[in-house]
Amino acid sequence: MAEYKRPENEAEFSDNFKLKKPLMNPTQAYYESSRCLYCYDAPCMNVCPTSIDIPLFIKQINTGNVEGAAKTIYDSNWLGNACATVCPTGVLCEGSCVYNKRDVPPLQIGRLQNFATRKLIDSGKKIYEPGKDNGKKVAIIGAGPAGIACACELRLLGYTVDMFESKEKPSGLIVYGIAPYKITNKEALDEVAYLENQLGFSIKFNSQIKTKEELKELERDYDAIFLGLGLGSTAYRNIPGEEKDGVLGGVEFVEDLRMNHHKTLVGNKVVVLGGGNTAMDVASECARMGAEKVTLVYRGDRKKMKAYDFEYDLAISSGVKGIFDASPLEIIGDEKVKGVKFKRNNGEEFIIPSDMVIKATGQAKQKDFYDMIDDLDLDSDSTIKVEQTTNQTTNKKYFAGGDAINGGAEVVNAAYDGKIAAKGIHKWLNK
Repeated sequence: MAEYKRPENEAEFSDNFKLKKPLMNPTQAYYESSRCLYCYDAPCMNVCPTSIDIPLFIKQINTGNVEGAAKTIYDSNWLGNACATVCPTGVLCEGSCVYNKRDVPPLQIGRLQNFATRKLIDSGKKIYEPGKDNGKKVAIIGAGPAGIACACELRLLGYTVDMFESKEKPSGLIVYGIAPYKITNKEALDEVAYLENQLGFSIKFNSQIKTKEELKELERDYDAIFLGLGLGSTAYRNIPGEEKDGVLGGVEFVEDLRMNHHKTLVGNKVVVLGGGNTAMDVASECARMGAEKVTLVYRGDRKKMKAYDFEYDLAISSGVKGIFDASPLEIIGDEKVKGVKFKRNNGEEFIIPSDMVIKATGQAKQKDFYDMIDDLDLDSDSTIKVEQTTNQTTNKKYFAGGDAINGGAEVVNAAYDGKIAAKGIHKWLNK
């Protein structure tokens, strides 16, 4: 029997997908910030990819300077609110908190960061101004975390910035590819709107760049171009029966869920293939959507999974069953899926009946797009080669960041990449 009732309206959907890190109230934030030891060498700060001064912003919260705390965060990370809720803080900042060595719960850094940034966003108060217009223009392809961070930094430096986004909403995977119990659509979009109102960059939605001619036009019209496309659709895995009705890609399923909420169709018996964090999210989401049985199957053992332990534990606590050391041989059924045949590493074969199969087995790179750009070198895994300190590519007019260069990491890594690229663009154009 399903752990969750199938949601039939928005209220029931919200109830099934309650936020893992709910917003603190001022009293909670005050007492939690009081626990900070303000470590001199701050291990929490050292592991943050964007190097936010965590002891400082926590001290500011504790002394009532919440606006100052938010500015401290945004000075280092332009996606400060999103990262507060979607980052694996238990592995990064909170995982490095010295309290862990004392067998004491670590400081709730993510929730404190969320408290400060949400207060500022909700107030609408302007704390940044665009830099003086320097007469130069930069095009950004992709309005995801890397692109937004790059745009914000460039506007501070006085550049005109136009972003070209293929979808109808900004923030990339934050709004399209992350489980709704981590961040709501409203919270993700509110942050981008706040930054856009502050700094005045332009986002052209439903504006996918598809041809080499369009790229050449951008090269003529702009002084530099930033590539923040992210990854593509779910990769094809050559599993017999993969084309059957009821077989979906993991990223496509999450996007459908984020856009349509309770209206998303979910089977009664779902098999999820994969061992990464997306697979864990998909399995948890299917369970919360009321599927009677959700089975997560990974080809290796649990220790080899790329997913964080806490993500797997969340899936299991949602009612998901995990099976390891089993590879899919065939998706069976006529036109519609009826089950999946697996083979264990010991040779044993078995079938799991299902009416929906979701492949969370990795995303395709954007190699076809990158091949349209002259003199752009790629690594063997089809990610873009960049100079590490500037994120400049081998085609000097292009810079890149986020999944385009790392193959798929966290939002906070993309935010860092975008900022580094903006500084690299500024250095290159003013050399």
